[in-house]
Amino acid sequence: MPAALTGLTVLDLTQVLAGPVAARALGDLGATVIKVERPGSGDDARSFPPFKDGRSAWHAALNRGKKSIALDLKADADRLIFEGLLARCDVLLESFRPGVMDRLGYGWPVLHADFPHLIYGAVSGFGQTGPDARRPGYDVVAQARGGLMALTGTPGGPALRAGAPVADYTAGLYLAQGVLAALVDRARSGRGRMVDVALLDAQLAMLDHAVAMGTVTGQPPGPDGSRLPAVAPSEAVQASDGPFVLAAGNDRLFEKLCIALGLPLVGDARFADNAARCRNARLLNRLIEAVTLDNTRAHWIARLTAAGIPAGPVHEIDQVLKDPQIVARNMVVDVLDRNGRAAYKAAGNPVKMSDAPDPTTRAPAPDLDGNRGEILRWLEQG
Repeated sequence: MPAALTGLTVLDLTQVLAGPVAARALGDLGATVIKVERPGSGDDARSFPPFKDGRSAWHAALNRGKKSIALDLKADADRLIFEGLLARCDVLLESFRPGVMDRLGYGWPVLHADFPHLIYGAVSGFGQTGPDARRPGYDVVAQARGGLMALTGTPGGPALRAGAPVADYTAGLYLAQGVLAALVDRARSGRGRMVDVALLDAQLAMLDHAVAMGTVTGQPPGPDGSRLPAVAPSEAVQASDGPFVLAAGNDRLFEKLCIALGLPLVGDARFADNAARCRNARLLNRLIEAVTLDNTRAHWIARLTAAGIPAGPVHEIDQVLKDPQIVARNMVVDVLDRNGRAAYKAAGNPVKMSDAPDPTTRAPAPDLDGNRGEILRWLEQG
């Protein structure tokens, strides 16, 4: 069977990260993605390291399988091509600051009137409304302003960004989610909608527990290292050869953990339930590590897993890419080059769908303007 979004065409004006993540998510589900880039330089991500054979490996992963055409939306000839694409595409994605598309003559009110079928997806730092809508915004700004940096790191340590651009990726996935909802609505109504996603909003949407803690207790939560503040124990602990993680999210699991580690803590009032364990989390960590430091990570992970307790290693990326479970799920794929050779490793599609293809390779990211002839021929056939 074809992929779920086969036959859907996405016109992708986005660049760098959040928007391309959304377009890639739709493309991985079968949509055809036509990437519109600036003539001459293209997407800024083309200049992001690391490079292989002069090409950005990150750009290749983000834009795999897309087609590229370079258009100057201020030039009359290119505007005619762009408007031809708008007439034939189902979805438009853009990541400009609010107001840019309006100045170009392609804002939502104009496009909705001229192309009522079109779904318009916009991702920006602060969204289309509000006092800061037209301010520039990047992932690190959203992490800082949205509260994540205040929660990342160790108590008393410096504010830290997360190790991945989580605001960008989350905003991109919310944009894809919104587009899919708009497609369902269009099937009923016949008309497109605008989807407006902000990095700052997406960042805040990740912090339900922090919001609950801050509003209920009146005290803003701070960083807790590797520990999940709502559950204890749920964190990294030290073995004789380094850290591993374990989690006992309910009383039954905690009892199993105590048996597996030989800890005489069942019935101890300080650890009687999850709330008590959270209050005494640092003490509990020390008691657990007094045991786990006597043997290796592999020993404890095997023992806890056998007892039904969630536990796992703290992997470096090279170990992640070789993890048997990740490999079995086809979560490491080869991105091909333009000669059909495996050139880059990338994360696969985490959405596994029945009767849908999930190939071990992905088509290459396009050369800048590399599909112009193909795209123009497609327009002529329409």
